[in-house]
Amino acid sequence: MNISVSFEVFPPKTPAGLDTLASTVSRLASAGPAFVSVTYGAGGTDRHRSFEAIGRVREAGGAPVAGHLTCVGQSRDEIDEVLDRYLALGVEHVVALRGDPPAGVDAPYEPHPDGHRSTAELVAAIKARRSDIDVSVSAYPERHPQSPTDAHDLDVLAAKVDAGADRAISQMFFDDDRFLAFVDRVRAHGVEVPIVPGIFPIHSFPAVARFAARCGATIPSSVADRFDGVDDDPDATREIAADFAAQQIRHLADHGVEHVHLYTLNRADLALAVCRRLSLVPA
Repeated sequence: MNISVSFEVFPPKTPAGLDTLASTVSRLASAGPAFVSVTYGAGGTDRHRSFEAIGRVREAGGAPVAGHLTCVGQSRDEIDEVLDRYLALGVEHVVALRGDPPAGVDAPYEPHPDGHRSTAELVAAIKARRSDIDVSVSAYPERHPQSPTDAHDLDVLAAKVDAGADRAISQMFFDDDRFLAFVDRVRAHGVEVPIVPGIFPIHSFPAVARFAARCGATIPSSVADRFDGVDDDPDATREIAADFAAQQIRHLADHGVEHVHLYTLNRADLALAVCRRLSLVPA
C-alpha cells in the first residue's frame, strides 16, 4: 500500500500549550507528513495564536505548514494582512474556508460588509496575490449542512476549483462508500483536482457522535457497535479508533486514494497509532 498522510492541528491557548504542540508535531514528524495544517480562529479571533502556532510547528516538525484562512468576520484588507503574515512565516500553502458563523454551523452566513462573499472569492484573491500559493479547500461527502441539494454543493466546489483551488480536503466521514460515491459525483461534475479524504480518529465516541450529528456525517451502526461499552476506557477506545481509522484508509487505498488528511485534535498518540497500523512509522 502506497499512502501518504498530512495532519491538522489547532493553536493552543497558553504558552505551555505551545510547548506541548511543538512536542506533538515533533512526534508526528516520524510519519513523514506531506504537510501539517494549523487551524484559524473563527472570524480571525486570536489570529496571533495561529501565527505563534505556525512558527512553532515549522520549527518542530520539518514538514511544510499550511495555514487556514477564513472569510467570516474579516474584511479583504484584514485577510490580505493575514496572508502577508503567512508568507513572512514561510507558509506557501493556504487552506481557504468560508468559516462557520460565530453563532454556530446552523446560523446563516453573513459576509463581512468589506469581505469576500464566498470561498471561491477568497481563493481567487489568494491566487491573485501570488499564483504559486498552494490552495486547499473543503469538500463535503454528505453535503454541507447549509447546502439545499447535492447539486448545489457540487456547484460550490466547482466554483472554488475554477477560482484556482489545487485540491479539496473532505469533511470527516465514517462510511467509505459515501466518500467514494461523492468522488464519482465530483468527477461526473467535471471537477478533476485531488479529493483528499479527511479522516477523524474517534478519540471519544460520545463527543464525536455529537459533532458528527451537527456536521451531517453519518456514523454507521456497525461502527457505533465497536465502541459500545468503552466510553470510560480510553485505552480500549484508542485501540478501536486506530483500528477503524486504519481500516478506512486501507479500504480507500484499495480504491486508488494516495493521500489522507488526519484530523488529530493535537493527539499524537492516536494519530501515530493509526500510522503504525499503516506501517508509516515503526511498530
